[in-house]
Amino acid sequence: MIEKLHDPASGDDAAGYTRPARRRNPGGWVARAAETIARLVYPPACPACRAEIAEPGGLCPACWRDTIFINPPACNCCGAPMAFGPSEGLVCDACEHAPPAWARGVGAVVYEGAARRLILALKHGDRLDVAPLAARWMLAAQGGAGGTLVKTADLIAPAPLHWKRMLKRKYNQSGEIARELARISGKDAALALDLLERTRSTQSQEGRNRRERRENVAGAFAVARRWRSRIAGRRVLLIDDVLTTGATLSGCAEACRAAGAADVNVLTFARVAREERPA
Repeated sequence: MIEKLHDPASGDDAAGYTRPARRRNPGGWVARAAETIARLVYPPACPACRAEIAEPGGLCPACWRDTIFINPPACNCCGAPMAFGPSEGLVCDACEHAPPAWARGVGAVVYEGAARRLILALKHGDRLDVAPLAARWMLAAQGGAGGTLVKTADLIAPAPLHWKRMLKRKYNQSGEIARELARISGKDAALALDLLERTRSTQSQEGRNRRERRENVAGAFAVARRWRSRIAGRRVLLIDDVLTTGATLSGCAEACRAAGAADVNVLTFARVAREERPA
């Protein structure tokens, strides 16, 4: 089920996607004064459209209305929003026909509108400020299912970039989201940014159908050498910014299972909600 936000003037919504309250430090008046001055010089801006907002860490009212959160019912495997069905254990037709390589999948928002702008800003615009916001939404995703996946994970690992693309982009956007998820949830010890490696460079997945995407990334992922003796029996949570057909995350999950992982789940910021694009 998808839910579009309305009347978000406060920057919070009824589904629980609220900005954490700031901790007050009675002795930190210098820091607070510096923060006030900084806001006067550089007012907080909406990360999706750059409009001025009252508090950092949220969206402007227009972008909140343009954001679609995924709420139950949703597919238990790929996180795709469903029109109707039970809130737990529901599996979409695509996953029934071709189950993904992971067990449970959760997504926070539909890849449309403001969410799409946020992801493009993070991926191509050096907007690392989007990562904390994405992490908070992912922890609250689908009634807290995202937070449960993080809590029960032994290892939290991002979908990797090839080193050539890493040099060009300077950072892995999925890695930045994974870092924030671990920090906010207190799971820093579980963070494994280098768990997986992309063994060969692949072409962009954009514009490819499900079969072409799977062929493009076939055999392109492996568990890094230093983790091969430590992944056996562990519960792995894979993090990515967007899930379209699931080809990339399936390749990552297959590599983890081949190395002996006991369980593999996925948590993504956005999910492409298209019936013609199976997971």
